[in-house]
Amino acid sequence: MAKIIVENLYKIFGAQPQQAIKLLKQGRDKEFILDKTNMAVGVNNANFAIEAGEIFVIMGLSGSGKSTIVRMLNRLVEPSAGNVIVDGQNVTQMDQDSLVKFRLQNMSMVFQSFALMPHLTVLENVAFGLNLAKTNKAKSRERAIQALEQVGLPGCWANYYPSELSGGMQQRVGLARALAVDPDILLMDEAFSALDPLIRTEMQDELLKLQEENQRTIVFISHDLDEALRIGDRIAIMEAGRVVQVGTPEDILQNPADDYVRAFFRGVDPTNVISAGDIARDTYPTIIKTKGGSLRAAHELLSSSERNHGYVLDARRRFLGMVTAGSIREALESGKSDKPIDQAYIQDVKTVNLNDSMQDILPIVASNSWPVPVVDENNVYKGVVSKNRFLRTLHRAKETTDEQTEEFTV
Repeated sequence: MAKIIVENLYKIFGAQPQQAIKLLKQGRDKEFILDKTNMAVGVNNANFAIEAGEIFVIMGLSGSGKSTIVRMLNRLVEPSAGNVIVDGQNVTQMDQDSLVKFRLQNMSMVFQSFALMPHLTVLENVAFGLNLAKTNKAKSRERAIQALEQVGLPGCWANYYPSELSGGMQQRVGLARALAVDPDILLMDEAFSALDPLIRTEMQDELLKLQEENQRTIVFISHDLDEALRIGDRIAIMEAGRVVQVGTPEDILQNPADDYVRAFFRGVDPTNVISAGDIARDTYPTIIKTKGGSLRAAHELLSSSERNHGYVLDARRRFLGMVTAGSIREALESGKSDKPIDQAYIQDVKTVNLNDSMQDILPIVASNSWPVPVVDENNVYKGVVSKNRFLRTLHRAKETTDEQTEEFTV
């Protein structure tokens, strides 16, 4: 279900935005409009939807419009045209009082510069939004302390001032301030880009941990592809004010919309991006284990399918084991035709999770002669990944990113 819907959204910086929008609709580009009208195109006809509970990353080069678009979601920047609809409410049509209330109750924002008030303590900074909302002091303090603990800052830091903290700690305070009001939506504009690489990774991990616990809708602005791939459920790529492509990292890697998107992903190792679930195929026979099921019936099923491997599931499609034509034949020849099918299971068959990356499953795929079964967190069977499928995916992804296909020996 869409939490945020962006429809035909424009931002023109200049005196006559409608003139520039008219030129854009006639096919004129950003450079032409700046030259002819002295107006700058910030965002050009953006359309996308953000699902509830996802981390939606908007990325692009400097000047692409990504920071402008996130600020239009809460009208820190006023749109020139278009709509931003949040939970059915059109933010662009709210009066000032409704907008202030909406920001306090529904959205919080974390900035690259931390934006902490130097004259306030850590606790006072975190409680700032709660105080604006006129929350009583005792509850405000309690919620602020809880928010600090959420981001890994114990209460002993509450009375320090921002100048006494490291950059990473200051950003934790900024995140805690955003979380303290318990927003449905968290807007993060280059929130970690000012941090050194180690602290940045720690903050990304902290964000993912918080997301697992609370499932907020997070709109995250970044210019860093590694960061986007690491935390994003979906990515929107912007160029010159346009949203060029929206999709999962896997979708964009395998099917880039144009050369601009392709250039962004050049050099990305596809095995770290594409998951087992993306390449699993349910093309091998599955055998449902029942009370009346027999080895002979399984043998007939495999023979008719002309496949050598079969995957045994229960009635809820949970993976139980794997058999081969050879293991069934051996069991039949030993007089076990009336025995349960588990008499023919191949030993030590390992499964992989559908969320595991290709890099994660590579050793298992490479070391087994059979297609590896893929399951979800409840052990429900989703298909298999064969060596051929793995190789074809790797080859296609590397061609897409203009990388020379490397030899892969299994």
